[in-house]
Amino acid sequence: MSQPKPTSPTAPTKRSPRILAGTATLQPDGNRAAMMQSYEAAIHLMQEGKYDMAHAAFDKMLLSSPVELADRIRMYISACVSQMESGATTFSSSEEQYDYAVSLLNVGQYADAREHFVQILDANPSADYAFYGLAVLASMTGDSHQCLEHLTNAIKYNPRNRIQARSDSDFQDMADDPRFTELLYPEV
Repeated sequence: MSQPKPTSPTAPTKRSPRILAGTATLQPDGNRAAMMQSYEAAIHLMQEGKYDMAHAAFDKMLLSSPVELADRIRMYISACVSQMESGATTFSSSEEQYDYAVSLLNVGQYADAREHFVQILDANPSADYAFYGLAVLASMTGDSHQCLEHLTNAIKYNPRNRIQARSDSDFQDMADDPRFTELLYPEV
């Protein structure tokens, strides 16, 4: 009885993935990696609520996207369009818009919060609460000069803001600034 001859192991051949319409063509790894980075960045824009920017990014990707991503990209484009159409927030009062801006501030969406505070001031240039919100925002982002400027305006239009600011923990980073202390305790 003869023993079978050992065969040398051969490396498996790499096959292209199969899809319904045939065989997918793979992009070179560098292009694919760049595409995936763009894809993830566009999804991140959606998660931040920046649907217009995400829509533009997905549109750009769709032109050169690999087959396996094209359907997902179209789905995300549709979601962006839907969100942009329904995303126009309307407010019944400037106080309601202020509350919304504060909620944005609390979740770290500083640019959007600033935009709403500025819109309130555009409609009512003496809205002390919008100046106060901008002062809090500036304090939270480390801009002491802007904080003092906005807080000065808030106090000018409503002196009770001085008392409010004394106990507001959002100004804790300003506590060591002598200009802040002088603004809140002018009689001392």
